[in-house]
Amino acid sequence: MEYTPQMKNRVKRMEGQIRGILKMMEEGSDCKDLITQMSAVRTAMDRTMGVVVSSNLVECVRKAEEQGEDSSEYVNEAVNLLVKSR
Repeated sequence: MEYTPQMKNRVKRMEGQIRGILKMMEEGSDCKDLITQMSAVRTAMDRTMGVVVSSNLVECVRKAEEQGEDSSEYVNEAVNLLVKSR
């Protein structure tokens, strides 16, 4: 699978957020503010995982259809990946 610039940018953004969280910890920021930022990173990670899984699913289904195969196994696997990630 090829990871798009959009996917990579999402991860880079999260990396920046993580650095910001660490800086907040080092500066002794308020717990409430810290948790808000941590929650934002978690949400960003969940959404990024969804983008990666869905892009991969589209690719796998397309290949399966081109080869005349049943694509339902790929759909089930994608759903399982997302469920396990929670």
